[in-house]
Amino acid sequence: MMKCFYIFKDKDKDKSKSKSKCGAAKSAPELSERSKADDSQRNRAAKSTGSMSSPRSIPEMYKEKEQNLKVFSLSELQEATNNFNRLLKIGEGGFGSVYKGSIKPADGKGHPTIVAIKKLNAHGLQGHKQWVAEVQFLGVLDHPNLVKLLGYCSVDGERGIQRLLVYEYMPNKSLEDHLFNRAKPTVPWITRLNIILGAAQGMAYLHEGLEVQVIYRDFKSSNVLLDKDFNPKLSDFGLAREGPTGERTHVSTAPVGTRGYAAPEYVETGHLTVKSDIWSFGVVVYEILTGRRTLERNLPAAERKLLEWVRQFPADSKKFTMIIDPRLQNQYSLDAARRIAKLADSCLNKNAKDRPSMSQVVEILKLAIDESKGTSFDPRSAPSLRTIPPTKPFRSLEAASTSRHTPHMAQASISQLHSLLQPIVTLLDSCNSCLPFLSRFLQA
Repeated sequence: MMKCFYIFKDKDKDKSKSKSKCGAAKSAPELSERSKADDSQRNRAAKSTGSMSSPRSIPEMYKEKEQNLKVFSLSELQEATNNFNRLLKIGEGGFGSVYKGSIKPADGKGHPTIVAIKKLNAHGLQGHKQWVAEVQFLGVLDHPNLVKLLGYCSVDGERGIQRLLVYEYMPNKSLEDHLFNRAKPTVPWITRLNIILGAAQGMAYLHEGLEVQVIYRDFKSSNVLLDKDFNPKLSDFGLAREGPTGERTHVSTAPVGTRGYAAPEYVETGHLTVKSDIWSFGVVVYEILTGRRTLERNLPAAERKLLEWVRQFPADSKKFTMIIDPRLQNQYSLDAARRIAKLADSCLNKNAKDRPSMSQVVEILKLAIDESKGTSFDPRSAPSLRTIPPTKPFRSLEAASTSRHTPHMAQASISQLHSLLQPIVTLLDSCNSCLPFLSRFLQA
């Protein structure tokens, strides 16, 4: 992973002010130096353009909404996670560990609320500043395709700092888990499209739905979480930044993010715009089409880098279907797949200005879903392979193997062989590519 993080220094050197009593929670996160710097740049931009008023910053909007977040005590979250029991750990990243927890109602009545609790690793690369950013952004942002922050805990005690975040629980984990974990059922075509559409709608809200642009800066399949109905929600806003204001065309910052997803112009220059997010989105679109990670080290050298590999199979070429995830078993709309590949190519345009906006991306994905209706197949709604009766092609093969033109001894041996192969045939009855081979084999 390519991670480049700011070096943070506490603004307040007075330890008596920066520390509270052990176990006591702070009422609200302090504004970060970065946020204040953004505010001063915004004010200068407003003055230079002669504007009487400028869009409010995220920290300013957060002040109006901070009361919507619950301030949890450390003891509450310890109780919710059985003192952060390892058995309840459901994830781990640069920030720290994530635990599944159970929060009891304040009045003690009713069912507990299942939550996800992210605990800051005090020795990790992502520190207090990312924690503050996440609280402020998710304290302001409100969209069905963004994960909901319920509250936080901030404690400065004798044993060091404790920084925790409490989110709604997403039982189906992440898109990454379902795309690349071969132990899980294949994600059907139409489900994939609905997931990427929801993610696009969440990103469109960040880019175009607020007073100020929000650049997500860390769009990847592992940050697309899935609820019980596989509805997607973007998570992890610790690296989010406000976009440029006034006459500025970009935000200058040290490149951060994940290798394979960050836009090349951002990595090279540190110039950040919403078009940087569009590039990352294009990478994930190809992950959804192919079922492959952006970097697969266990593949042949020519196939390890996803974007280099898919370039060999343009959307309009006859070879295009070579890149489609084989686990879909041809249960997808080819027209929609071509449309989506072309969309991914436009998102991956080297000239950032030529990349589409997220609202344009949303409309194209809606068209692809319309094209796919009636052509997709959800294996999770299908009966088990053990209960599927033989299909017509295999019945015709059986009839062919007992034809009167076949010698008697050959009939018997083929019949025995057929009975041995039947379990394999049943498992492969949905694989059309196997039929010619089996037909020739059984008729030999």
